[in-house]
Amino acid sequence: MTRLDTDAAVASEEPTPSDGPRMLLLESREVPLGGVRGMEVHRSLPQRDLPLVGAWCFLDRFGPQDTLMRVEPHPHIGLQTVTWPLVGEIYHRDSIGSDVVVSRGVVNLMTSGAGISHSEYSIGEGPIPLDALQLWIALPESRRHGEPAFERHEHLPIVTLPDAGGGRPAEAAVVMGEFAGAVSPATAYTPLVGAEIFLPAGSRVTLPLRPEWEYAVIGVEGEATVDAAASVDRGHLLYLGTGRDAIDVAVDEEATVFLLGGEPFEDDIVMWWNFVGRSHDEIVEAREEWEAESARFGRVPGHGAERVPAPPLPAVRLTRRRRRV
Repeated sequence: MTRLDTDAAVASEEPTPSDGPRMLLLESREVPLGGVRGMEVHRSLPQRDLPLVGAWCFLDRFGPQDTLMRVEPHPHIGLQTVTWPLVGEIYHRDSIGSDVVVSRGVVNLMTSGAGISHSEYSIGEGPIPLDALQLWIALPESRRHGEPAFERHEHLPIVTLPDAGGGRPAEAAVVMGEFAGAVSPATAYTPLVGAEIFLPAGSRVTLPLRPEWEYAVIGVEGEATVDAAASVDRGHLLYLGTGRDAIDVAVDEEATVFLLGGEPFEDDIVMWWNFVGRSHDEIVEAREEWEAESARFGRVPGHGAERVPAPPLPAVRLTRRRRRV
């Protein structure tokens, strides 16, 4: 996925460490999607005061809607993209030769390393029902300069979470990382978790957490109450901070949430357009190379001259995004 809004990060004098529990409900915002008209997209990460949850640095939801999706070739550096469809199928092609249809229940993970480009189309020539989560993971210093890669996993571990009242248990699909002793086959370069959790109507379940990790809960469908203190629905992200070994999640009607978490990231990042770096100069260099059609990003097979042009840089130096909550 490509970003159209390219706000510069705002520096604070000192970042706020993630040093304890939080219960902060943050609203997602509607954003435009570059090159596509009439497509509903809502962004939960980054937030102005919360740039990362662990290594997770970006979360968009596009849908639910009937739409024709045409995202032409565009570049990435310094990140992994995680595509998690909820409804419909997406055709993914990239500059290392991947050519796949992304569908429900399958995680598609693209690692940009120093540079990659890809395109995303809906299936067919007309609008189709489409709903998906697109997430980015910031790569650590040890991997962000490496080669690009793509992987696809159809068989993910499912964790059963017993209902406190003895009813139907909840189920968690471990999309990335580790949750409740189950480990996703998808390659992660920092300790983290991304898990979709389905909760039957009337259930109350306990989600085990790691106290040294930070977490957030995103509403996908329905409404869920966390620790009897805050409710989260489709339009919100509930940031939990660190220092918890578990949370209780209760629902009246069936609901689905997505759990994000991980070890607090090793560094502040500079994120602009589709690039995750550490400095203004890195971003400028990547933009210039994309505009010059550098071999760094390759070419996406099946496409001609069409590509998403880089937007203009802001008139100020890009600064590192720092936590302020």
